[in-house]
Amino acid sequence: MVGVLALQGDFAEHLTVLRSLKVETKEVRTPEDLASCSHLIIPGGESTVMGKLLTSSGIRDPLIQRANAGDLAIFGTCAGAILLAKEIEGKNAPEGLGLMDITVDRNAYGTQLHSFEAEIAIEGIGSVPVAFIRAPKITRVGNGVDILASYEGMPVLVRQGRCIASTCHPEVRGEAALHRYFLDMQ
Repeated sequence: MVGVLALQGDFAEHLTVLRSLKVETKEVRTPEDLASCSHLIIPGGESTVMGKLLTSSGIRDPLIQRANAGDLAIFGTCAGAILLAKEIEGKNAPEGLGLMDITVDRNAYGTQLHSFEAEIAIEGIGSVPVAFIRAPKITRVGNGVDILASYEGMPVLVRQGRCIASTCHPEVRGEAALHRYFLDMQ
């Protein structure tokens, strides 16, 4: 079962992509919802709000425990990437999950007005159209973190173990290649 964190953000777009792939999905709002999932997508949205909701919903601790045990694959887009980071830079940074050895600078590409679309070349996948919406930048990549794609010299898609962080949004374009990669990930 593939869960999509449905506390806040663009979870509906991820669900649409997953359903187009004929994948069994679940909206995750409680620890019980999370327990039935082998994969979890943490969508874009507002990272500070999402971080607080992870705690108040009771999902934070079981999510961290399962990820650290290797029992849960996680794909974080934009705000999800911020929350996966070990270190978060920027004003009013949320409490992250600390699951990937990366540093992320919130809203580093600019405001909503600075949002844009681009094509990125993803290792093993090819060229994929994505959107950068108030996107963060990955400013540091630690040992054991693989860079799968860059944009203008900055990492925009990274993987560490069973976690993937993307500073951009493939789901808003209806693009499924990265979701397929995530589903096939061991």
